[in-house]
Amino acid sequence: MKSLLLSLFALIFVCSCQPKKKNHTENSDASIKDTIDKEAIPFPDELVKFETYTENPVFEGTGELTWDQSIRERGYILKEDDTYHMWYTGLSTDKAPLALGYATSSDGITWKRYSDKPIFNDSWTEDMMVLKVDDTYHMFAEGQGDIAHRLSSTDRINWKDHGSLDIRTTYGEPLSEGPYGTPTVWRENNLWYLFYERGDLGIWLATSEDLNIWTNVQDDPVIAMGPEIYDQYGVAVNQILKYKGWYYAFYHSTAFKDWHEWSTNVAASKDLIHWTKYDENPIIGENKSSGILVPDGDNYRLYTMHDKVELHYPVGESTK
Repeated sequence: MKSLLLSLFALIFVCSCQPKKKNHTENSDASIKDTIDKEAIPFPDELVKFETYTENPVFEGTGELTWDQSIRERGYILKEDDTYHMWYTGLSTDKAPLALGYATSSDGITWKRYSDKPIFNDSWTEDMMVLKVDDTYHMFAEGQGDIAHRLSSTDRINWKDHGSLDIRTTYGEPLSEGPYGTPTVWRENNLWYLFYERGDLGIWLATSEDLNIWTNVQDDPVIAMGPEIYDQYGVAVNQILKYKGWYYAFYHSTAFKDWHEWSTNVAASKDLIHWTKYDENPIIGENKSSGILVPDGDNYRLYTMHDKVELHYPVGESTK
């Protein structure tokens, strides 16, 4: 019996000395974070250094009693071949539901409205972005109450609304009541990534394989407000860009509790989950926000869209 007890004691001692195994997620997250902390995170000048075009704005509301008397942030610009395509939200003093407009340009400076009427006004649509996959354009926008919804089109002009996005927590439960807006989508390896904000108080990330159910990657924001002064009171993503192996989030933020002024900022990531903010944010201030980058040859132009469309060129290029 004594021999048996000694053997059991030895076995318990050996087991207790073995290191506790972490699950795969814990190991992966720690590894990614350690790698990112050790690397010099690149913020290349061509993505963060811009100077403003001297003849701005390049597009704005009519200023007259039309459905698009003024425009709301965020619009979106997509360049295909030699044409710039812009979708924007019109706003009028008669408090009509926010509707969707469309304009085109051959140079990204002089724009022509498709019509003097909205191209879509079946449902409240604002703060949109557009992603083309195969032959279909997918628009993600805010509806009334800042609830995100998805629309689709095959010709950029005629849109079908597929209803509000169904976003779930990591446990599969519906989000708590409240807004979830400024939807921004990235697609890679047949997986959709949705960045959204809740009251502009943080940026969350959810994924989907079928565009029907979106599940949070984590139930905390992937980009939080602060502690930096420039984004201590509000943040929302406008665009995700992949450049030389890194992901870049262009987001707007505010340093003011009453939200009276916003700026355009950048953060970088290797995995779309762990983000590092650019030390020299904001890249554009003075209430020029809702910024997106549009390809321009080997470079990019930056357009800000609050509450008029303004153009910014990479530093060193002609701004006329």
